[in-house]
Amino acid sequence: RGGGRRRREGSDQTRRFFFWRTRRRRQGKVVFCFLFFVLWGWVDQNKRSERDHEEEGSMLASERKPQGFDFDLCKRNDWLEKQGLKTLKPWSTGTTICGVVFKDGVVLGADTRSTAGETVADKNCEKIHFMAPNIYCCGAGTAADTENVTGMISSQLELHRFRTGRESRVVTSLTLLKSHLFRYQGYISAALVLGGVDCKGPHLFTVFPHGSTDALPFCTMGSGSLNAMAVYESGYKEDMTKEEAMELTKRAIRAGIFNDLGSGSNVDLCVITADGAEYLRNIDMPNPRTFTAVPAPFKIGSTPVLKSKDLPVPSLETQVTVETTATAMDMS
Repeated sequence: RGGGRRRREGSDQTRRFFFWRTRRRRQGKVVFCFLFFVLWGWVDQNKRSERDHEEEGSMLASERKPQGFDFDLCKRNDWLEKQGLKTLKPWSTGTTICGVVFKDGVVLGADTRSTAGETVADKNCEKIHFMAPNIYCCGAGTAADTENVTGMISSQLELHRFRTGRESRVVTSLTLLKSHLFRYQGYISAALVLGGVDCKGPHLFTVFPHGSTDALPFCTMGSGSLNAMAVYESGYKEDMTKEEAMELTKRAIRAGIFNDLGSGSNVDLCVITADGAEYLRNIDMPNPRTFTAVPAPFKIGSTPVLKSKDLPVPSLETQVTVETTATAMDMS
């Protein structure tokens, strides 16, 4: 019995050995096949890429696309002009925006005229855009570009505040604005004056359409910027009070309104301090309307009466009855 049990145990061990050896061989074959197909695909891809490069190199020089600038459209435009076609002229945008840093904060200013070429499209538009509770931005250029760019950055700042639980910093909005404008290489017509107050104090920046920026104590942008800059350079001084900064900015915007055809209408100011922002809409109206928009009524008899009909109107007394009821009061 003992010998038979030992023989059975030995046969079981032998079967287990052959079983595991066969399984390992199968696994090795699967791994080998997988590596073979991967290597074969890599070699085939390299051969295809070499074949494509050889085909491209065999192309004639006349069939290749010329490198560098292509002036075909310029030649076409010259030919069209000779045929009598009038070329399109770009519209010039008009705006006067500015800002100045005073002792406790920043004052931003803007006019309210919106133009469409030589036509005044809106006489009382808003050019000072909300970015954050402590940051505002003045926009000059194309209205759609300034509104959408500032709105997009404003939403990103709000999400950042929700994420961090802290107040937005002016340099954060500056980085987002200039990165977005630089990405489009000036095709977004948005010249901005960014101002705000954060944990580092008051800040004032200019952002050009190509993405370049400046940090200045006072700055101007827009078609009326030279007129406003003349007022700032003659009247700016350090550590101004809030009232002095507001009056100086108001004078700068008025200079743009009276001396630039693209600027006009009223003056808007935005005062930003550590306590918050105050948006002063139409704080100054240097061009009041001297006429009424309602035309004078025509005199009776100016036009002939072709037909008339009198309709009786019932009085209210015949339609409404008033009932009064008196109730006795209990005096006991």
